[in-house]
Amino acid sequence: MSAQIASIIGLVVMFVVATVLPINMGALGFAMAFLVGGAFVGMSATQILAGFPGDLFVTLVGITYLFAIAQNNGTVDWLVHYAVRLVGGRISVIPWVMFAVSAVLTAIGAVSPGAVAIIAPIALRFAARYRIHPMLMGLMVVHGAQGGGFSPISIYGGITNQVVQRAGLPGDEIVLFLSSLAFNAAVALVIFFVFGGHRLPVRRPSEDFEGLVDAVPAGASIPVRGHGGTPARPAEPRPGAVHREGEDHHVALDREQALTLAGLVVLAVASLAFNLNVGLVAMSVAVVLALLCPRGQKGAVDKISWSTVLLIGGVITYIGVLQKAGAVDYVGGGVSTMAAPLLGALLLCYVAGVVSAFASSVAVLGATIPLAVPLLMQGHLGVPGMVAAIAISTTIVDVSPFSTNGALVVANAHGIDRDAFFRQMLIYSAIIVLIGPLLAWLALVVPGLL
Repeated sequence: MSAQIASIIGLVVMFVVATVLPINMGALGFAMAFLVGGAFVGMSATQILAGFPGDLFVTLVGITYLFAIAQNNGTVDWLVHYAVRLVGGRISVIPWVMFAVSAVLTAIGAVSPGAVAIIAPIALRFAARYRIHPMLMGLMVVHGAQGGGFSPISIYGGITNQVVQRAGLPGDEIVLFLSSLAFNAAVALVIFFVFGGHRLPVRRPSEDFEGLVDAVPAGASIPVRGHGGTPARPAEPRPGAVHREGEDHHVALDREQALTLAGLVVLAVASLAFNLNVGLVAMSVAVVLALLCPRGQKGAVDKISWSTVLLIGGVITYIGVLQKAGAVDYVGGGVSTMAAPLLGALLLCYVAGVVSAFASSVAVLGATIPLAVPLLMQGHLGVPGMVAAIAISTTIVDVSPFSTNGALVVANAHGIDRDAFFRQMLIYSAIIVLIGPLLAWLALVVPGLL
């Protein structure tokens, strides 16, 4: 059996076993990487472990550690409370605000994981606090980040346009950007209705609204299934909550909250403006806060989503074995040499989407567009549409819990069964992998051929 076939079979076995048995898929990923990598690919243990996603590990741990501190000292509660006041108490608008903010951040040059790392914890706190479906909030953040991610001055847009130019193909930066933005906005609109966004109350500030703001305690258990869940029982706020009975709603920040807010600003500026590694910056800010405010960091390390870290680390380590075995090139090469250009274009979109669900979108973009050059050189397909279709197929699947963006959403889910939430994210990402490339192909490639 060839290394390519063995590694693909190993991936299928890993998913089947993890679905049937209550075994962490990350643990299976490490075991399968050792078995397939050693027996069929001829990799040493050092080579296998070289595929471990150290950057993603630091990002997940650093972000969840920092926001655990912010949760402990009441900073997240303060942000949620005042953000709702800024939108006039219109709860139904909040998901679209999260979509828009994420899109603007990536459109002006922020890396997508950086924008999601900053917005997702706040958005999911909104979901837990105001009984918004967590899937709705998490997906709006990710699709917003992907929607703005192909502007001419963005990271994804710059990489894609450079690859197209190096291949000597006539690209179109505006078509690429607007196609991605429109596609993700359309998906977000569907998500909004599917997960009950249209049923959210349109509520202006009033005594009833203020009661809603303070009646739902931070961390209240919100069911994953259904649209909005059942009303949470009023409870006494935990220490650090921003509002207590008899207090003015305009609560001043205490010292720890002010320092935490300053730390979040440093995280945003360092990662978005200076393109520093978001995980390392978050970890550094968290350590500084732990030194300055030891009371607020108590128990924060225990709140890091270690099961998610294991899962992501194991699966992506195995994907490294898959790539080393040549399985990705094996599939992609076969697709790019097909005689039927339209079918070849569809299969390339699917290869990009499936691989990107587990690997770096930037790496997949850089590898897949050159694979499309033989098809595009035939002159049958429109270059801007094909490039946009590949770009969308590659990034629309970043909602996968095995990608950085999807993993950040799962790791920052609050007040719900995280395992159930992970399964729902997995199901949604599987649906997107199945229909996303097809829709992108129909909307952008087929019209160019007709």
